[in-house]
Amino acid sequence: MSWAPPAALVGCGWVLTAGAAAWAWLASTPTDRVFVAALALALLAASAFGTLCRPRLHADGTGITVRALTGRRHYSWDEITIRVRETRRLGLTGTSLELDANPDLTILTRLDLGEDPYDAADALHALRR
Repeated sequence: MSWAPPAALVGCGWVLTAGAAAWAWLASTPTDRVFVAALALALLAASAFGTLCRPRLHADGTGITVRALTGRRHYSWDEITIRVRETRRLGLTGTSLELDANPDLTILTRLDLGEDPYDAADALHALRR
């Protein structure tokens, strides 16, 4: 089983990156160029991360593999604890999947998984058995 950011979202990020780069190129004032170029770089970083780190989470009979820019980390089922945590900030509730393998803690959101963290946790617990 694998989880990754939605392909449509990553594709939209690349389209927005191209649009922001064109806007920065065509901007008439230096201030506009700087701010739009910063936007284009931020979109480029987010889109590249979404492309390069696919799938973000992979699980099989041997354990869980988490992919990041620094590489892949594999954890066996014995060394990992799976939790779903809800946090409230500014009146909004955010849900995240926590993979705790001492000393590493990986936090994945709906954006990372492309699915509700509760559903991913249920699938991981079922696979763990």
